[in-house]
Amino acid sequence: MARSKSYIATPPGATIKEQLEYRGMSQREFAKRMDYSEKFISQLINGQVELTPNTAHRLEMVLGVPSAFWMSLEARYREKLLQVEEENSIDEDIQIAKKFPYAQMARLGWVEPTRSAAEKVCELRKFFEVVRLSLLGEDRLAPGIAYRRQKETAESEYALLAWAQKAKIDARGITTGKINVGKLEESVSKLRELATMDPAEFQPILVSMLAECGIATVFLPHLEHTFLNGATFYDGPKIVLALTLRGADADKFWFSLFHELAHVIYGHIGRTAGTTEEEERSADAFARDTLIPPEAYAQFAAGKKTRSSVESFANRVRIAPGIVVGRLQKDGYLTYGQLNGLKVRYQFAE
Repeated sequence: MARSKSYIATPPGATIKEQLEYRGMSQREFAKRMDYSEKFISQLINGQVELTPNTAHRLEMVLGVPSAFWMSLEARYREKLLQVEEENSIDEDIQIAKKFPYAQMARLGWVEPTRSAAEKVCELRKFFEVVRLSLLGEDRLAPGIAYRRQKETAESEYALLAWAQKAKIDARGITTGKINVGKLEESVSKLRELATMDPAEFQPILVSMLAECGIATVFLPHLEHTFLNGATFYDGPKIVLALTLRGADADKFWFSLFHELAHVIYGHIGRTAGTTEEEERSADAFARDTLIPPEAYAQFAAGKKTRSSVESFANRVRIAPGIVVGRLQKDGYLTYGQLNGLKVRYQFAE
């Protein structure tokens, strides 16, 4: 017997047991008459095995009760059992659903808006493509994400999971070639050249170039509590590279892009444990030195940092002035309020 708050599922075995008690027949004798093992009869009575048409026929012969009656009992039991399991799993999943930023996901059109806890569970199950939200905790469903974000909280793990799922869904519409890390490494300098262009110009070129390397690039809105700038992970035969529109200043965008590409080049993705602090630092170094040559930057940083000097240096190393400003602010040569007029804030077509 199985039960939930609203349902009770009683197996046909309960009726079989009543019949045996009425006849004063032991399970051992009944097993012999049915030509089944005692173990099977015990499982049948306890609802642990399905009552098949063959078993129903044998019950009719031994107990004199029509096989149709037994099949009807079995059908009702299985229906009630599903209701019990569904209600119990809903209760568990309602607690899990509370951990996701559902209201914002609904505003973004990722799930349908609703105030019903049960409907939220159903919407999230469909969004994550699982029969139970509790399955999301299993290693086989974790995407092995390498990511760059500013901080981490208990809420951020669930927000990250939702964000990554949306990236995976959107990436399905992007056709890519086979994953080719060597080709990606060869493309880094050409990708860097895009940093001086407007988003409307470089976005389709960027997506196309990375697709040739087996990488599907998607742009997503920032989801509360993720604190994400970007993430990369495997999804079947392709790599998904997702970039958030959070604080989409040019310097942050390009740093995040090359940070994520470093994870791909260095082989940091695909592990359920995620990346280590050392791997994050190495990805930071790759992005930093790719955008601005380290020797040239060291010489420039030792001198004056005026608007004209920044523009002159940026022109010399062929990078956007705002990216240089962002680096100088990060390194403490400028305050975060200085020379922001050279920064560009991107708007992307989602």
